[in-house]
Amino acid sequence: MNPADKRLAVRTEDHPLEYAKFEGVIPAGQYGAGIVMIWDLGKYEPLEDQSPEEQLARGKVQIVLQGERLRGGFTLIKTRNRSMNSGRRDYWLLVKSRDEYADPLWDIESASFDRSVLTGRSMKEIKEGKPAKPRLGRHRV
Repeated sequence: MNPADKRLAVRTEDHPLEYAKFEGVIPAGQYGAGIVMIWDLGKYEPLEDQSPEEQLARGKVQIVLQGERLRGGFTLIKTRNRSMNSGRRDYWLLVKSRDEYADPLWDIESASFDRSVLTGRSMKEIKEGKPAKPRLGRHRV
């Protein structure tokens, strides 16, 4: 949410929509192994009149997020592909727009962000298989 921060985004292959609500541990040796947390939920809309495919092709995607944590305008800017031992992946920079939701003091390292917006569990609680917590006062999208 801080426009001064630039975040790395790596494009992956499409996943089934059912994965959007999966939270748990993918065992070692399996694709995507590790702890999976639903960090944010919401909707997006393109900021321009171009389709997402057209924006991807030109290397600049502008969207508005309406999530529980991330809100407002964001831009993905494609950088040059680098091998980095990862095959042929697309690397992008994610940049927050300077809008009414921008917050230069926003700290992604804050302990308050180590909670799932879906289940309220921390990464440790997900790893331990603890049950979901009630979503009181949170909106569903």
